[in-house]
Amino acid sequence: MSARLRNERARDALLLTLVLTGSAHTAVAQTFKIGLIDFYGLHRVSEQDARRALTLAEGDTLSLAGDEPPAFLAESERRLARLPGVVSARASIVCCEGDRLIIYVGVEERGGATMQFRAAPTGTARLPADIVQAGDDFSAAFMAAVQRGDAAEDDSQGHALFHDPATRAVQERFVDYAARDTDLLRRVLGESSSADQRALSAQVLGYVVDKQAMVGDLVGAMSDASETVRNNAMRALVVFTRMTPTATQAVPRIPYDSFIGLLHSLMWTDRNKSSLALMELSERRDPELLAKLRKEAIEPLVDMARWKNDGHAMPGLMLLGRIAGWSDDATRAVSGSDQREDVIRAALAAR
Repeated sequence: MSARLRNERARDALLLTLVLTGSAHTAVAQTFKIGLIDFYGLHRVSEQDARRALTLAEGDTLSLAGDEPPAFLAESERRLARLPGVVSARASIVCCEGDRLIIYVGVEERGGATMQFRAAPTGTARLPADIVQAGDDFSAAFMAAVQRGDAAEDDSQGHALFHDPATRAVQERFVDYAARDTDLLRRVLGESSSADQRALSAQVLGYVVDKQAMVGDLVGAMSDASETVRNNAMRALVVFTRMTPTATQAVPRIPYDSFIGLLHSLMWTDRNKSSLALMELSERRDPELLAKLRKEAIEPLVDMARWKNDGHAMPGLMLLGRIAGWSDDATRAVSGSDQREDVIRAALAAR
């Protein structure tokens, strides 16, 4: 992945955090325009029927405040779930189409693939106060950096280190905490009843020196009940794949089955992060991985490749290009045009 695309991914993820958390959990409403509404999971239900069921449309102005999902999203989900053939739906606010928001709407149709996540744990394990404080410090520094337009990061050590000095300083504290409290972090990730603490544990475990030793814990966290925990675990694993190997440490070996499974998730973050991971993992065109994607994941990849936002569509399109035997350069060349359909047709023919 190019440094530009990687930085755009970081910017989008953080601006999404700003939107959904209202920056420091502020109660002050902010208004945003909807630039795009796009779908995934629609194979029997028509997009026209799905759009009519929504309580919002492209061009509408949204008012967002606090850290709770807006009520109008929940109402759209309820109305979609009442459509014939629909089991459930999930609408997500994502940044950005220019200066406007994107709404991604996932639909689970009757008889379609479903994802089952494990029940949330009930344990009492908790992180020490200094790690919790570091998590808060990271969020504040991270948001401030993105608002300044500084989202560049260095992944060469197998963990993210941002160009922004304040954010990087917190991440360097993560390295120390990960070495000091590895066992506790693993226990919190697997046992804590607090989703926030499990999510922070997944993030900090990405900074352990022995990356390979953490792969099992992080892959296990990909079935967590919380989408934020799953997101942080996948994010850490993706960064592992970008490590520059050294004489003493190889790039970690990461199994791909769980990522393929999450391409069928109703949650947009699951599909987004798993497709990014699979784009990294398939870079060398492992024939077994491409065959599995061809057999098990064509439909969700086609959904993604047809999204109107070029950046969000790219991982799905790139994976379809590799399935079809296209070069990455050839796939990139058509990514912003109607010729995307040529890649999609070629991948479907390969199936």
